[in-house]
Amino acid sequence: MAYKRQVPDRWTTADVPRGSEYDARFEQLAASGVHVHGEADLVEGLARDHGIPAGRVLDAGCGTGRVAIELARRGWSVVGADIDPAMLEAARAKAPELSWVLGDLADPALEVGDGFDVVVMAGNVMIFVAPGTEADVVANMTHRLRPGGLLVTGFAIRDGGLDAATFARLASAAGLVPAGAWSTWDRAPAAPGDGYTVQAYRRP
Repeated sequence: MAYKRQVPDRWTTADVPRGSEYDARFEQLAASGVHVHGEADLVEGLARDHGIPAGRVLDAGCGTGRVAIELARRGWSVVGADIDPAMLEAARAKAPELSWVLGDLADPALEVGDGFDVVVMAGNVMIFVAPGTEADVVANMTHRLRPGGLLVTGFAIRDGGLDAATFARLASAAGLVPAGAWSTWDRAPAAPGDGYTVQAYRRP
């Protein structure tokens, strides 16, 4: 039976910048001297820590492709997937040579392939998926990893939303083992009351 989501995802209904408007924020930060590639830095650092050479990475919830494009520039083979056609249109315009896939991260039939060395879910992906599909997303992304591969995510912690401990339970239920947890992409230590969590897991 084909996958059918019963409720809308939070991203579709969110009042947030999209496409070129979304990119403009990071362009302004970069122009002011802010380093905007902390996610790629962490992916590369964790890969080195675990003996993973620059291989295949799935940017799950890739948006306009900022993380995917930077990882491709650093030598990774990249696939980007997102549910928003406007965001993917912006990604394709910037990097038409990369693979961009439209689809739901919770869908087992998502046509991105498997055997990835790393799956990265940056940009608050986990708090924008459809309510009730969080476990499905984590399980599906875990399935896309090769044994020994890494899942890396980061998202804001909001009242009544997904928190760090709940995500850790979802990862454990999917068969992942912890590989690190921080409060920022540059590995600032995690502490109670953090407003952001970055977590990494390994598929045994």
